[in-house]
Amino acid sequence: MQFIALIYNDPNMLAALPEGEEDAMMRGCLAKADEMRRDGRLLESRMLAEPATARSIRIRGGRMTVMDGPFAEAKEMLGGFNLIEAEDMEEAVRIASAFPWASTGCVEVRALQDFDDVRRRVGAPPAEEAAGAAA
Repeated sequence: MQFIALIYNDPNMLAALPEGEEDAMMRGCLAKADEMRRDGRLLESRMLAEPATARSIRIRGGRMTVMDGPFAEAKEMLGGFNLIEAEDMEEAVRIASAFPWASTGCVEVRALQDFDDVRRRVGAPPAEEAAGAAA
């Protein structure tokens, strides 16, 4: 099964770390990520740009509104994600608990839905068929 581990950081907690500690955490995280990739458990891992670079888009009543940055005020901001392979939720949580960012924010783990199952459920054509029609 595939799971996504969403990494939320609390900028205040990161700023409160002793000098060099955040970099040390990142080096440890990268080493763990390299190990997980070799083991086939980490499929993708990406960091997001700073929240100030974001745009939030909402369409209500046919009218689009675009706002700078994340719309919701939150103590913790989404900082990145890890796409992991695990047998079940328990193993996914065990894997995600090794990420150091749980101590300076939150790591949210969610199972991914299979788009082929969604396509069948809603009566959409298979992805290969839809891609061929677009070409």
